[in-house]
Amino acid sequence: MALKEDPSSELMGRLVDSVKEISGLPECKNVFKKTHGDLVRRIKLLSPLFEELKDNDEELSEEETKGFELLRTVLGSAKELLKSVVEGSKVYQTLQRDDIADNFNQITEKIEAALGEIPYDKLNLSEEVQEQIELVHAQFRRAKGRPELQDHQLEVDLATAMREKDPDRAILKRLSEKLHLQTIDDLKKESLAFHEMVIAGVGDPGDWFEKLSSLFKKLKDYVQMENPEIDSSEAEKGMIKHRSPVIPDDFRCPISLELMKDPVIVSTGQTYERSCIQKWLDAGHKTCPKTQQTLLHTALTPNYVLKSLIALWCESNGVELPKQSGASRSKKVGSSVSDCDRAAITTLLDKLANGSLEQQRSAAGELRLLAKRNADNRVCIAEAGAIPLLVELLSSTDPRTQEHAVTALLNLSINDINKGTIVNAGAISDIVDVLKNGSMEARENAAATLFSLSVVDENKVAIGAAGAIPALIKLLCDGTPRGKKDAATAIFNLSIYQGNKARAVKAGIVPPLMSLLKDAGGGMVDEALAILAILAGHQEGKVAIGQVDPIPVLIEVIRTGSQRNRENAVAILWSLCTGDSQLLMLAKQFGAEEALKELSESGTDRAKRKAVNILELLQRVDTLVNQS
Repeated sequence: MALKEDPSSELMGRLVDSVKEISGLPECKNVFKKTHGDLVRRIKLLSPLFEELKDNDEELSEEETKGFELLRTVLGSAKELLKSVVEGSKVYQTLQRDDIADNFNQITEKIEAALGEIPYDKLNLSEEVQEQIELVHAQFRRAKGRPELQDHQLEVDLATAMREKDPDRAILKRLSEKLHLQTIDDLKKESLAFHEMVIAGVGDPGDWFEKLSSLFKKLKDYVQMENPEIDSSEAEKGMIKHRSPVIPDDFRCPISLELMKDPVIVSTGQTYERSCIQKWLDAGHKTCPKTQQTLLHTALTPNYVLKSLIALWCESNGVELPKQSGASRSKKVGSSVSDCDRAAITTLLDKLANGSLEQQRSAAGELRLLAKRNADNRVCIAEAGAIPLLVELLSSTDPRTQEHAVTALLNLSINDINKGTIVNAGAISDIVDVLKNGSMEARENAAATLFSLSVVDENKVAIGAAGAIPALIKLLCDGTPRGKKDAATAIFNLSIYQGNKARAVKAGIVPPLMSLLKDAGGGMVDEALAILAILAGHQEGKVAIGQVDPIPVLIEVIRTGSQRNRENAVAILWSLCTGDSQLLMLAKQFGAEEALKELSESGTDRAKRKAVNILELLQRVDTLVNQS
């Protein structure tokens, strides 16, 4: 019969495995290269201690085990930090240099403190291992609080490159070299790392996405001009011959930064290269990479308008046309709209402008259906001048006419260009009025329209300022199941903008969200958690959530929820418990430790990080309680 492994040997085995995992991480190639390397090197030097104790037959006492348990926890945190620095966006981490340096320093302090808890004189250690561990402990002690060396030139270069439309090439050269972004492949990996970071909920996408995407494009143009042969496929090399014109930003896929060949629209209204967004969806993502909004569906709608514009631009600038299948590349905007439909649209617009109430109602209804049918109709209807006329009908006293008008605008807003036309026609305040006072169908479609328009960042500000959020909260409370979904999606998207978080909290969003979260059969748990996770990062939101007894339900979600819901729940719990020992103790009373330990092993990467952080906070509180 096999002997049962004693707890001490098992603990040492886990510590050995932790060191092996950290040792096997890829090399760091960014501004934290030295800091990363130093921490990995010091942790490796701990391995002989763990190996020797693992091989010993003696079982450690509770006092002797304490320091090793602390080490096991902090090495888990160290692995997550080291891994995130290697895999994360180099540019973003440079911008957040102070915060990340502080994270490294905290890990160093915790390892040093854990080593200080180990009574080496009571352990059966060889003289050689004893000397090595004393040396490593001294290294960690000296490394505590050591300031991270600053590269002021790098900081200035980054700020200048993000601010200026056409930064000096010498600046781009220094950035390319210092950030190890010297090939197209490097930049593609960096772009994908940034998108993964945004989707994981690090930082505020509204603040960083556009700035960093713009910087990536500048660096990519620089690298392609300096090293056109590096990492270029044959097709790319063919295009480099005609590289003199700068590719318009709207023609590039936000994921790959390449000129799009087959642009498609996702449910948020954003456009991507089909192969890139399909790969994103196939990887299990349920959100829009650029906006972080939850996708209402995963259908991809061809963006024929943009495809035609790209083809015209290529021909005008002597750039080789991207290879495409299907329809002719030079098809004109709206060319698939039949002559019959064109004539019908003209007639319908005349009825909107000059017809009786019944004619206006009928015409708005027909335009609603035409705009829903396909992308070309949406372009043709907008170009014919329908949008200002439909906006006027939002104020109609006839409920059905109002419903048709707002729904027609919703369907038209799927097109990115139409979004701007709708806002410029002064529609936002009228749509908010429909949201407040219209029929239930009109209110639902008004909410969906505001969501569609809020894809554009500046519209988030205008929609929030127009008073939409209280009306959306009301629909969230008393709407139909579909209406609640539309309201929640709009609130989520608007709350990406910092100012709207405060508006939502002041309007009383938190109690209804908590009610939806506790009603597992209501079908709104996913949406409620997603919005609460955004609000928890805002101080007013954190306070409001803490006042509605959130701990029990959050821990229950962490135990039993889907992966995405568990991730959001632990993010909320982390925000609430950071700096609040009372909530930490309350979480412990409801069994948080067991749920968090399980999540730290089986959750998403972000969920694991948050779970480990909360476990560390709980351990710290326990230590303080025991000392007192």
